[in-house]
Amino acid sequence: MKFAIASLLFPAVDGGFAQTPSPHAARGLPVPGKKGAMLLNRIGPSSSQLYIANADGTNERLLLGKQSVFEYHASFTTDGKSVAFTSERNGDGNSDLYIARIDGTGLKPIATTPAVEDAVAISPNGKYAVYASTAGVYTSNIWITDLETGRARNLTNTTTVSGRPESPNGFFSPSWSPDSKRLVFSSDRNTAWTGHNNGAGWEHTQNLSIYTIAVDGSQFRTVYSNPALTFGQPKFSPDGKRVVFYQMTLQDTWDARSSFSVAGITNQIVSHTDSPGCKIYPQYVGSSNNIGYLVKAGSTAGIHYTASNITIPGGMRSPAWSPDGKLVVYEKTGWATRAIEKKLFSWDAEWEYRFTDVFPSLSPQGKLVYTSKQTGNSSIVTANPDGSDQKIVFDVGAGGLSPGGIASGQAGAFQPSWSYDGNWITFSLGYWFQARAGQTGQIYRISSNGSIVEQLTNTTGNAGFPSFSPDGNKIVYREFRPSFGLRILDLTTRETKILTTERDNLPWFSPDGQRILFTRNVTSAATGEVSNYEVCTIKPDGTDLKVLTTSWANDAHATWTADGRIGWSSGMWGYQAEAATYDNTFQPYGQLMIMNADGSGKRVISDSLWEDTMPLYLPNAVLR
Repeated sequence: MKFAIASLLFPAVDGGFAQTPSPHAARGLPVPGKKGAMLLNRIGPSSSQLYIANADGTNERLLLGKQSVFEYHASFTTDGKSVAFTSERNGDGNSDLYIARIDGTGLKPIATTPAVEDAVAISPNGKYAVYASTAGVYTSNIWITDLETGRARNLTNTTTVSGRPESPNGFFSPSWSPDSKRLVFSSDRNTAWTGHNNGAGWEHTQNLSIYTIAVDGSQFRTVYSNPALTFGQPKFSPDGKRVVFYQMTLQDTWDARSSFSVAGITNQIVSHTDSPGCKIYPQYVGSSNNIGYLVKAGSTAGIHYTASNITIPGGMRSPAWSPDGKLVVYEKTGWATRAIEKKLFSWDAEWEYRFTDVFPSLSPQGKLVYTSKQTGNSSIVTANPDGSDQKIVFDVGAGGLSPGGIASGQAGAFQPSWSYDGNWITFSLGYWFQARAGQTGQIYRISSNGSIVEQLTNTTGNAGFPSFSPDGNKIVYREFRPSFGLRILDLTTRETKILTTERDNLPWFSPDGQRILFTRNVTSAATGEVSNYEVCTIKPDGTDLKVLTTSWANDAHATWTADGRIGWSSGMWGYQAEAATYDNTFQPYGQLMIMNADGSGKRVISDSLWEDTMPLYLPNAVLR
């Protein structure tokens, strides 16, 4: 089809949605002693501090005082004198385990590796630490460390315990029996990767069951399971005869981590509550008659007890009580956006990892462009590769979108892509995520100085996520409803060609223009794959389709590197923690990977608790 390009000049914006430049941590390029920097986007809290208080909330104070860095998920030792916890003091995104006295002194490490170590609990006899870790296999497993010798062993990555390799297969939230002989924990082993809203959603739910095992790895068995429900965060009663845990629907495991829906959830602590609210982190407090727990959101958010009217209102997370029930420890998180170029923990010693906003792209002339979704209002921003000289070339508030859509993050200007001469940026303006089903999206291009804006499509559906061809003559983008697939717009003839008709998304031309990289929905009810996306490439003439990934989880947000490889975010390793414990995140199981253009040479390049995505390499050689 043909479409006449419309040239538009958008006016200045009123109403409080105008974009302003975001702060940046100037780190400089090239990076000394490295091959360069790798930018990535992370969805997760930017700060977290542990507090300790009386069980009624009085006498609250920082656990570690001036030693606080980034700590969370704490638990008391059986004598009540110390607290073990997760800390990212060795780098933003690297979860390690530490222990300190309740007055904050005596800080020392338990486990510090590049893998995730989290959810630590010290055995009642004081000899062992049990925790969840991704060490060695990237999937979360239950590990035990001998605190005297330091010897660590994986308790669940065995043929007896481990589930089907195509299933999520994670193990979480371990807790000790009073005699230190057994553990209880949750797991999504042998379950399906299922999208929310009965499989229609891109993001996955989580189906957890409760299991128990002896500390030597024997006597593994199911405690509680239901394919329609999730059960999490089990804790033994003081006498060891009972286990307390929360219960929720599979849909609730998605809603519980969404700021749009968490306040509307009602789930229960099994056999102990019958009230509204999203309730997690249950624990026996002082006796078998009182259960403490957290309500995540809403008017009753905070810490509650089943045997008293005491509440501690607030947005704290992961409360844990001392064995005598007199003290409680929890974290308070902050969500101020990380500064552009903030240094992150690097899982590859040859590259310095840094934070950026979403859809980053580098022009051949060495200029960065991205969507300011976390740092602003989803406008288009250009900057130098080190984050300096930020300029708003397109303010989304002037694009005719609803203020509510912009404020909620459902609307904006997404996936900017440079023309290879650096003169133009193409992007999509409209409504995304759940809003895309009933709202339009259109393809635009804008001059690099922001002076000229041209609308390139006029679809009644939703066109989005464009990318320039290297010669600057074509733009590939995706169409969503009523038709699907990839389209190629020829800027010289104004002709639009149908490239594919599948549920395809996020296309990028390769640096040499010979292939187009994209993500395809390969959901197959016949094979039991529900909500599954794979990374693919195809020639621009529609031939030679290659499916490069094969996991049953989502593989997506793929981008080309300067040397023609492919970086992407994969869910193949599963969740790193229970889904309902996350906040404000879509796919917390996303880890970064890289592969050759033909799909060979796959390797993991991030291993955090958080959703990491959209890698962009900035090689020193290119930036000199």
